[in-house]
Amino acid sequence: MSLPSLLQKTLQLPAVAAPMFLASGPDLVIETCKSGVVGSFPALNQRTSEGFEQWLITINEALAKHGYGAGARVAPYAVNLIVHASNPRLEADLQLCIKHKVPIVITSLGAVPELVERVHEYGGLVFHDVTTVRHARKAAATGVDGLILVAAGAGGHAGTLSPFALLAEVRQLFQGTLLLAGAISSGQDIAAAQQMGADLAYMGSRFINTQESTADPGHKKMIQCASAADILYTPNISGVAANFLKESIVNAGLNPDELAPKAGIDFGQELTPGEKQGGAWSKIWSAGQGVGAIKDIPTVANLVQQLKVEYKDAVLAHHELAKPYLK
Repeated sequence: MSLPSLLQKTLQLPAVAAPMFLASGPDLVIETCKSGVVGSFPALNQRTSEGFEQWLITINEALAKHGYGAGARVAPYAVNLIVHASNPRLEADLQLCIKHKVPIVITSLGAVPELVERVHEYGGLVFHDVTTVRHARKAAATGVDGLILVAAGAGGHAGTLSPFALLAEVRQLFQGTLLLAGAISSGQDIAAAQQMGADLAYMGSRFINTQESTADPGHKKMIQCASAADILYTPNISGVAANFLKESIVNAGLNPDELAPKAGIDFGQELTPGEKQGGAWSKIWSAGQGVGAIKDIPTVANLVQQLKVEYKDAVLAHHELAKPYLK
């Protein structure tokens, strides 16, 4: 188990709220961090780099007012950068992360040593998300501080490996921080992830359904009513295999069983809100297989308090269960 000192001093729960397209904004990030959980958002959730910088200023000022960096148990925040040739804003957004000293940079779809070095120069951490052991090995070689293991069942872009298999193999080759993603919806799930060997749980869909999330109200309602059987894993929406709510695909006028293969990947088009409303993710909504456990839309503060209680109860219950076998 390995946690950077920055997280050891600030977390109140071993969890990260994942960066979610069209759902994660300043309000969600700020309230999550205030509750002692890492909040995050994709840089591309803002339609311009200028708007992205304003979000950074807003978040930094709000967290400073609540004692971040001054000893309070306020968690750091993270920004997700799409490291792919089709993202025209990568360099500009990275420069802003450096300028404003973003505590954690989460990279996706490309592990680049130079980027890691530039973030390390100002004292930031870099976590990279992976879906396979091969990609984990390549990312580890770039010097990242943590690997986000996106296992089967995760919302959005996800892998197909069992979390048990993925964790076990990656831990053999990487001694940094390991985060586990995939259908984690409760405090019990967070505790289970730690028991399996993860340092932190990485939660997406559960935080879509919060008051502070900017997800479409219809998206939240659909998650409330969904079960694992309502999730479709396909590469034919964005060009990369991901989990989506079947009902949203039908509502977009498509047949989930007859989706045409996507010709190529253009994240500059697909993952930019605002005027580009034709992107795959604007009305076809993502969610993970853990939706069956999500039945409400609480405030972030109330959700995290609930997760803390569930986590504590689960840890104590695990201890009691293990007692007969520890003699």
